Amino acid sequence: MFLNITYISFLCFFLLIIITSFPTQSHSQPVHDYSSCNYVDHSYNCGNISNIIYPFWGQNRPYRCGAGNPFYLNCHNNSITTILLSSQNFTVLDINSQIHTIKLKRTDLSQNFCSPQYNDTFLSPTIFQYLPSVKIIDIYYNCTYNVSQDLLKKSLCGSHNPSFSDSHWLFFENLDQKRCEKHIKVPVEYEHYFDYDDLKEYLDKGFEVEYSVNEGCLNCLGNEGYCSSDYLDKNVDLCYYDNCPDGSIDNNCSPLHNSVGSAAMVALLMCITICYFRGKSLIQQVTSWFRTKNDKNIEAFLKDHGALLQKRYKYSEIKNMTNSLKDKLGQGGFGVVYKGKLFNGCLVAVKILNVSKGNGEEFINEVASISRTSHVNVVTLLGFCFEGNKKALVYEFMSNGSLDKFIYNKELETIASLSWDKLYKIAKGIARGLEYLHGGCTTRILHFDIKPHNILLDDNLCPKISDFGLAKLCLRKESIVSMSDQRGTMGYVAPEVWNRHFGGVSHKSDVYSYGMILLEMVGGRKNINADASRTSEIYFPHWVYKRLELASDFRPDGIMDTEEDKIARRMTIVGLWCIQTFPNDRPTMSKVIEMLDVSMNSLEMPPKPLLSSPTRSVSESSTS
Repeated sequence: MFLNITYISFLCFFLLIIITSFPTQSHSQPVHDYSSCNYVDHSYNCGNISNIIYPFWGQNRPYRCGAGNPFYLNCHNNSITTILLSSQNFTVLDINSQIHTIKLKRTDLSQNFCSPQYNDTFLSPTIFQYLPSVKIIDIYYNCTYNVSQDLLKKSLCGSHNPSFSDSHWLFFENLDQKRCEKHIKVPVEYEHYFDYDDLKEYLDKGFEVEYSVNEGCLNCLGNEGYCSSDYLDKNVDLCYYDNCPDGSIDNNCSPLHNSVGSAAMVALLMCITICYFRGKSLIQQVTSWFRTKNDKNIEAFLKDHGALLQKRYKYSEIKNMTNSLKDKLGQGGFGVVYKGKLFNGCLVAVKILNVSKGNGEEFINEVASISRTSHVNVVTLLGFCFEGNKKALVYEFMSNGSLDKFIYNKELETIASLSWDKLYKIAKGIARGLEYLHGGCTTRILHFDIKPHNILLDDNLCPKISDFGLAKLCLRKESIVSMSDQRGTMGYVAPEVWNRHFGGVSHKSDVYSYGMILLEMVGGRKNINADASRTSEIYFPHWVYKRLELASDFRPDGIMDTEEDKIARRMTIVGLWCIQTFPNDRPTMSKVIEMLDVSMNSLEMPPKPLLSSPTRSVSESSTS
C-alpha cells in the first residue's frame, strides 16, 4: 500500500528546506576561474613593497586574486609602487597587512605643491579611513592683501602675480574662500610640533589610512583558504579550500555539508518520483501552498491598513472601466497599463499586474507607498483590485504620457515642443517629488526605480513620479537600509546597489538615478547604448562631462541662446554631482533643489564620474 500522499508531500517539502540550508556545488564556481589563486604565491613584491597579500593585486597576481580596482598596485621597475584612487595617483610608502594600514603620499604634491592646478585629496570613506594621527590641512592659492595677518602662518611660495601678496599660504583655520582664488585639502601626519617651512618634508612623509577587508575573507585566510573576487559579480567574495575541488563561496565547503546535501538530494528525488506517479506533482502542491500563503498575507495587509487605502474594486468593475482591457497604454516589467473611465467620466490608467511576477511584493509596495503620499509631483492612486491572482491598480490618467517619449523620440519631434524653460521646470518638479518621498512623509519612501519611463506628465506638463513596485519603506531616522536583493534598471542603478563596497544603500541611491535623468534631459538621448561593445561608448556621463569642459553645445537639435545655455549647464553640473560614485559625495534632494536655484557662479565643478551603472539590469523584475 502506498504511503499517504499528503504525508509524502510534507516530507518532500521538509527535505527541500533542509537542502537549501546547506550549500551545495550549485553555489560553486568552476576551478579554472578561481582556484588558480591557490597556485599564486601567498604574498608578492611590488616596487619597493614586499610581502603583499589580499586584498591587493597586480604584478603577477590577476584581478580575481584581489578585491577589485581600488586595490590594484602599479609596480614601477621594482623601485616605486603606486595606486590610483579616485583618479588621483598616490605613491605607496608602506603596507602593514597585519593591522590593515597603507601609507600613501600624493605623487603630484610631492613634486611641487605650489601649483594651483591641484584638487582636494579624496579617498573613498567606505574603503579607506584616515588614522587619528592624520590631520587635514588647507593650502590656499592666490590670496588678496586683506587676509588677516593673524591667520597667516607662513608664506610657502613666492608671489607669482604682482596684484597679490605672497600667493600661496597655509592655514589650519578655515578662511573665507572669496579672498583666495582656490584652496585644497591635504592630509599629513600631524606631530605636536609642526614647522611650516618643512611642508614639503611632511608631504613626502605621507599619511596612513586603514583599509577595509571583507571579514569573510579574513576568516578564509585564517583557515588556510585562498581569497579571491568574482569578476562576474563584484558583490561576491570567494574562498577556495584544498578539500573543495570546485572552490566555494563564503567558506561554505566541507565534507559534512557535501555528504548531508547529497543524501538529502537522493531522498528528495525519491519523494518526487513517488509524488509524480501518484498523480499530483510536488511542485504543484508547493506552488499552491505558497500562493495561498501569499494571498493570505496580502489580505492581512489590506485589513491592517484599511484606513489608509483607497477604494477597492472588483475585477468585474476593472473590466468594465477599461472596456474589457481594449485600450492599451503601455507595458512594463510588472504588468500592462490600460486606459479606462470611471462611472463619473473621470479618465484613469489601470495597471494589471502580471500573475507570474514575484509573490505579490510589488502589489503591496505600490499600495503601501502611494497610499501614504499626497503631493503634486507624485501620481495619485485612486483604487485597487485584489481577487486571488488578479491584481490591479487604478491611477489618475496622465494625458502626456511618460517623460521618455519627450527625451528619446526624435521622429515625433517632441523635444522641440519642450523648451529649456519647461525642461527646467520638469527637473525641479521631479526633485520636489523625490524630496517629499525622502523626507516629507511620516515614513521615508525610497523609490529605487527612478527613470524617465516612470515620470508621467499631466496636461500642464507637471511631472509626477509613478511605479512604486520596487519601493522600500523605512523610518525617517534610518540613513542606511538593508536589502537582500538588487533592484533597479540598467543605466540608473547607483553603484552601491550592485556593489556594497561603494557604501550603504540609502535615499542617495535615488539621487543617483535622478542625476542620470537630468543628464538625459540635457543630452536628449539615453545614457547607455545597450548595443555598444566598448565601455567608453556605453558611459554617457563621460561624454556630457567632456562637453561641459569644452563649453560645447549639449544638444545638436537646435541653436541655444544664452539663457538656454545657462539652464543646460546648470542641469548638467547638478546632474554630475548627483551621479558621484560614492553616496556621501552626492547631495540630498533638498540640496539639489537649492543648487537648481542658485546662481551659476555658486556652483562648483563636480569631479569627473568614475563609474557607470552595470551594463545589464541588476534584476529581471526591475524593468518597467
